[in-house]
Amino acid sequence: MTLSAGIVGLPNAGKSTLFNALTRAGAAVGNYAFTTIEPNTGVVGVPDERLDRLAALFAPPRVIPASVTFTDIAGLVRGASRGEGLGNRFLGHIREADAMALVVRAFADPDVSHVEGEVDPVRDLDVIELELQLADIETVSRRLERIEKTSRVQKEKELEVIDLLRSVLAHLDAGNSVRTMTLSDEQRAQLRELWLLTAKPLLVVVNADEARAAERVPDAVTARAALAGGEAIAVSARIESELLDLDPEERAAFLDDLGLTEPGLHRVARSAYHLLDLLTFFTAGEKEVRAWTLRRGGSAIDAAAVIHTDFAKGFIRAEVVDVDDLLSAGSYNAVREQGKQRLEGRDYVVHDGDVVHFRFNV
Repeated sequence: MTLSAGIVGLPNAGKSTLFNALTRAGAAVGNYAFTTIEPNTGVVGVPDERLDRLAALFAPPRVIPASVTFTDIAGLVRGASRGEGLGNRFLGHIREADAMALVVRAFADPDVSHVEGEVDPVRDLDVIELELQLADIETVSRRLERIEKTSRVQKEKELEVIDLLRSVLAHLDAGNSVRTMTLSDEQRAQLRELWLLTAKPLLVVVNADEARAAERVPDAVTARAALAGGEAIAVSARIESELLDLDPEERAAFLDDLGLTEPGLHRVARSAYHLLDLLTFFTAGEKEVRAWTLRRGGSAIDAAAVIHTDFAKGFIRAEVVDVDDLLSAGSYNAVREQGKQRLEGRDYVVHDGDVVHFRFNV
């Protein structure tokens, strides 16, 4: 499953620094706009203490975490929706992502210029959201105009789409993002082909000063992110970069000195993972313990297909146990004796934390 979160924001907000810390990809970083032109992509493991505990229980030679893909997208500027700063090209890159990690700058550094002059994360969030809204207005207007031209011969279903597009356009014109609209599943499906930017799930990443890395997100940023239908977390991209060069003991001591319990990158990876509406199920045994990714609401047959198409084609049943029950019992035999392992069919809706063994015949 290759769902991705696009890292976006104004130039010099620390997007590439954050991306490099997340992925160790070595993307170019510079004190000038558009250091990044073509997007860089990296896959990041999602920290999960349940996976660590399963690995300790089974002691397999291979332990594989779930993962999320991050894409480092070039900085947007005011007027991006009109093509400023190669805006059309960069907006196209955002359309290809499934969610947005919007980096806003909250650190002061005289050696790193700010395109807006002063550090103000709420204003920066406003600037980016406005450009995305303007781009969506253009997209929806073009589609609405095209459909309305042939409205006399439209069927009832197509008239429903016209009403939906008018509603979306009014919502955008009022300065709101599509993700804050109350829409049915059918309406969301009708809009999906438009690849609207403000419909994408939003995570605001506040890139803080090193001295404020342990502080919570400022209330003003949290409120603005919520108004846009997103959530916010704070990290220091510079600290995260420095942590990469330390051994585990030094890293733990450094974090403790800063008042942090874990690297901020762990929170970014987990937040992006859940932002994409994903869940984790596990397969666990003496040969391998692995976390797998599935869209929330996915069935046992969907989960089987994630592992291998043969599992889905020859599906017989799924043997399912909750990860906490398995860890508490200490073995599959013990959890079976406790009556906590279930036999489920192909339509079973997989839950986050399920440990699954598939029976199949090809």
